[in-house]
Amino acid sequence: MARDKQDTRLDSPKGLRTRVLPRRGTLEPSDRFGRFTEWIARAMGTPWFILGLTVFVAFWILWNTLAPAAWRFDSFALGFIALTLVLSLQASYAAPLILLAQNRQDDRDRVQIEQDRQRAERNLADTEYLAREVVALRLAVKDMATKDFIRAELRALLEDLDKRDDDEDQNARA
Repeated sequence: MARDKQDTRLDSPKGLRTRVLPRRGTLEPSDRFGRFTEWIARAMGTPWFILGLTVFVAFWILWNTLAPAAWRFDSFALGFIALTLVLSLQASYAAPLILLAQNRQDDRDRVQIEQDRQRAERNLADTEYLAREVVALRLAVKDMATKDFIRAELRALLEDLDKRDDDEDQNARA
């Protein structure tokens, strides 16, 4: 019975099979974590984060100095060790997340620079082609007969025809 199940599974198209764990390298890499790191990096770079962190630290210090002794969880006498640990933990996670986001931005910048370079090469090739075409047109226009040249040639032909007519008339009279 197990063999029949495997056979039908092999007969089905690959895209319809379901796997518990995705195969390594066959699926597009998930970008959620990268987007999350960028969101964290953007959020930590805002005035609202600094203001919020300042309010948190001020509340922590005020609570642990002004609250009744039974409600306090961090001691001023010990230098607010728990607050120091919380801030150190936040910093130890923030630094790598910011570096990951920066690496992703560097990768995007690298791709953008390559695209800009390719676009610049295409523009240069197009510009060189257009410059050659303009030069060819200038040379063609330089060799092309102008209106004045054609008029002068036609006048010369008319004068030649008039001279022939005059010569024929003189020959006919003689």
